[in-house]
Amino acid sequence: MRRPERARRWHQRFRHSLRWRLVALFLLLAGATTLVAFGGMRSALVGGFEGLVKPLLGDYVDRLAAEIGTPPDRARAEALVARLPISIRIDGPRLNWTSHPDTDDADDWRGEGRVVALLTRRTADGHRIRFGVGDAPWHERRPWGVLMPLLAVLLLTGAAYAVVRRLLRPLEDIRAGTLRYAEGDFAAPIPIRRRDELGDLADQVNAMASGLQGMLTSQRALLLAISHELRSPLTRARLNAELLGDGAEREALLRDLVLMADLIGDLLEGERLAGGAAALRREATDLNTLVEEVVAAQFEAAPVRLELADELPALALDRPRVTLLLRNLVDNACRHGDGAAVIVTTRAEADAVVLEVRDHGPGVAADQLARLAEPFYRPDTARTRAAGGVGLGLYLSRLVAQSHGGTLELRNAAPGLLARVRWPL
Repeated sequence: MRRPERARRWHQRFRHSLRWRLVALFLLLAGATTLVAFGGMRSALVGGFEGLVKPLLGDYVDRLAAEIGTPPDRARAEALVARLPISIRIDGPRLNWTSHPDTDDADDWRGEGRVVALLTRRTADGHRIRFGVGDAPWHERRPWGVLMPLLAVLLLTGAAYAVVRRLLRPLEDIRAGTLRYAEGDFAAPIPIRRRDELGDLADQVNAMASGLQGMLTSQRALLLAISHELRSPLTRARLNAELLGDGAEREALLRDLVLMADLIGDLLEGERLAGGAAALRREATDLNTLVEEVVAAQFEAAPVRLELADELPALALDRPRVTLLLRNLVDNACRHGDGAAVIVTTRAEADAVVLEVRDHGPGVAADQLARLAEPFYRPDTARTRAAGGVGLGLYLSRLVAQSHGGTLELRNAAPGLLARVRWPL
C-alpha cells in the first residue's frame, strides 16, 4: 500500500474514532500545560537570576579571582578546585592551565557568551580566568535518564487510553446492540454498565427496541391470523368454482384463487421464517443430491444445466425450506432467462458452501438490485406480474438463507442475473 493511501486511511480512522480523538486532546492539553508552566517558570527564573542570583554570583566570582591572586597562583587555583566543585581555566602570558582538560570546551571561550562573561575575570597583568562547574553527580552520563520522560509520556498515554476506553465502553455496547436490533435480534438487550448519561442512553435504546419488538410481534400475529382466516373462504370458493361449467370465466377464477392461496401460503411461510433458526428442523443434507432431486422433479423439461462440485461437506439444513429456496431461484431464472440455459453451480470454499443459479436474460437495472428481494417488489421491465408468481419468491429465498446463517446475493452477470447463496461451515 502506498504511503499516501496508508496515511489517508489512518487519518480517516482517527477522525472516525472518538476514543483516539479524546486521547489526542488529552495529550495536547498536557503538552500545552507543560509549555505554559515551563514558560512561566523560565520567566520567573530569569527575573530572579537578573535581580538576585547574578549580583551574588558576580561577587562570589570576584572573591574567587582575588583568592587566586595577581598574577594567578596555580597552587591556589588547585586548592580551590580541590575544595570546591568548580573548574578553573587560566590563559595568559605567564600561566596557561586548566583544571579539567578532558571536559573543557574551547569554543565557549571564543564565543564569550553571556554566562561565560559572568564567570570570567581578567587580571591586571593580562591573564583571563574562567570559572565553571567541576565534577558533579549530574555530569555523569545516564542514558536511562533521557528515556525516563519518554517512558512517562507513554505510560500517561496508555493510562489516558485505558480511562477513555472505559468511559466509552457503553458506546460499544450500544453500537453492538443497535446492530442486533437492526437484524431483528431482540433476545439480548444492551447491558447497562453505569448509571450515567451513556447508561441512560442505553436504557432508552432498550426501551425503544422493546417497543419495536412488541409492534412487530403484533403485526406478525395479525398477519398470521388474517392468513389463517382467509384460507377457509378461499377453499370454499375454489370448491364452488370447480362446480361451475367449463369456460374462460371458470379458468380465470380458478387461476386467481390458486394465486391467492399461494400468496397466503407464502405469507405464512415468510412469517415463520422471520423467527430465524428456531423455525428450522435441520438434518444432515447433501446439497448436490437435493439440487438434483429438485431439478429432476420440477424442472425436467426446463433448460437447466448442473455444474456440481465433486464432493461437498454435509450441511445441517431444513430440507423443505431449502427445497423452497431452490425451487424459487431456479423457477425465477427459467421465467426470466429468455429460453437460454439456466446454470446451477455448487462449490466448496474454505469456510462456506456456495450455490449459484444464473440465467441469461436481460438482468435487472443496477439501482433495483438492492430491492429485488423485498416482498412484492417487481422491477418495471422484465419481471412483471404477467410473468407469474406473487412477488415473494426471492424474499422467501433470502429468509431461508438468513435463517440458516447464510446470505443471498443478487447481482448482474452480464448477461443475466446471478443468485449466490452462501452457507457457512
